[in-house]
Amino acid sequence: MPLSVLKQHLGKKLHKWTLQENRYEAQTKTIDQTISSLYQVISGDKGQERDWDFLRYLFHPEAKFVASGKRKDGTTGVRYVLIEEYIESSGKWMLENGFFENEMKREVQQFGHIAQVFSSFECFNNLEDKAPFMRGINSIQLLYTGKRWQVINIYFTQESEENPIPQEYDKN
Repeated sequence: MPLSVLKQHLGKKLHKWTLQENRYEAQTKTIDQTISSLYQVISGDKGQERDWDFLRYLFHPEAKFVASGKRKDGTTGVRYVLIEEYIESSGKWMLENGFFENEMKREVQQFGHIAQVFSSFECFNNLEDKAPFMRGINSIQLLYTGKRWQVINIYFTQESEENPIPQEYDKN
């Protein structure tokens, strides 16, 4: 490929990336915008494509989803999932079934450029569902880069009979 063609091709890609960066950056200037964007980008009706590039943008490249819960043997464990693994494992299911994760309540603690957000949630397959199929709490760690807030990790667990959502995080 001639160098001039390569430069033109890369220039178009860089321009597209810069436009996306600018569009996404406006949605991550505050903690509130970032958390709201996080819930919005994964939510959608059956058959609705998600903006996976925006989800990637919300996260630090080395960020993880950390799921915790009871194992079959009764002990509590964790599972670490990178953003690409999350997209690969959940994307098709969300497209086929619909998925809405709605925030119930939020508590934010911030010190300088770091923040910790406790965010209770409930999940539905569609907006007409009367009862959620899952509820839980996300513990979200964020970093302010000087331009935007970026998700460092999401550590979460589901509600269960033995572990109900505390009243201060429940929507009722």
